[in-house]
Amino acid sequence: MSKIWKDGQFIESTDATVSVFDHGLLYGDGCFEGIRIYNGRILKLRSHIVRMFESASAIRLQPGYSIDEIEEKVRETVKINNQKDGYIRLVFTRGKGTLGLNPFLCPEATVFVIVESIKLYPEEMYEDGMSIIVAKRPRVPAECLDPKVKSLNYLNNILAKIEAIDAGVLEALMLNIDGEVAECTGDNIFIIKDGVISTPPTSSGILHGITRRLVMEDIAPAIGLTVQERTIKLDEVLGADEVFLTGTAAEIIGVSHIDDIVIGAGKVGKITHALEDQFRKMVSENAPED
Repeated sequence: MSKIWKDGQFIESTDATVSVFDHGLLYGDGCFEGIRIYNGRILKLRSHIVRMFESASAIRLQPGYSIDEIEEKVRETVKINNQKDGYIRLVFTRGKGTLGLNPFLCPEATVFVIVESIKLYPEEMYEDGMSIIVAKRPRVPAECLDPKVKSLNYLNNILAKIEAIDAGVLEALMLNIDGEVAECTGDNIFIIKDGVISTPPTSSGILHGITRRLVMEDIAPAIGLTVQERTIKLDEVLGADEVFLTGTAAEIIGVSHIDDIVIGAGKVGKITHALEDQFRKMVSENAPED
């Protein structure tokens, strides 16, 4: 049984509850971060918390704690649960309020930290590659809901995820309303063609992924490669030599098929494997916490 830090105190996970009047539950009004622990170190903890506060600021949510205080509480929760490898879920909700939409009638935010184990995809997929589909549902435009805000309202992604599950796979690629490649339901996407790695720019309507940035700034350069950000069309993805996804829970995982199209040789490619290996080396030896 794990312990949850919630609103200033540690409680047993079985006793951790949120009010039915909490606007995070009623309206998806809040934000969250998923963070990984490797060998006792919390990967990019500070970056995740900074992004969390940027999300909160964008929706004018005041959590009632500073960045330093939240970092301290996350570390305490990891320590009290004696978690050496695992997953952290940090959540800010608007808090308990009325049944109306007005967020400013919620006097105090709800804040909690969960520390648990996680296994997003089967291990064999990291060797053989995963099959995905192209979702029929487009990504919500940034003008409507900025994807930089990692909000509690993931219904757009969930409906695309349902498309994937109905098709017998675990992930779906989402396009923006202009037909450009955006991201998957929970992961960012990269393609490799003739040795060149590319990924959609944030202007395509994607989350500013922490693992995405880690690949661009640390993982790829460590093995002598660079990543370019550019607008990508679907036919470029389908014709790529390699495709891989990145995310906190997913880490780095290669794609073998998209719909009925075989990607490259139909298995995880050489460059993707090299990136995976470098990622594993980094997090096992000295995962950066900044």
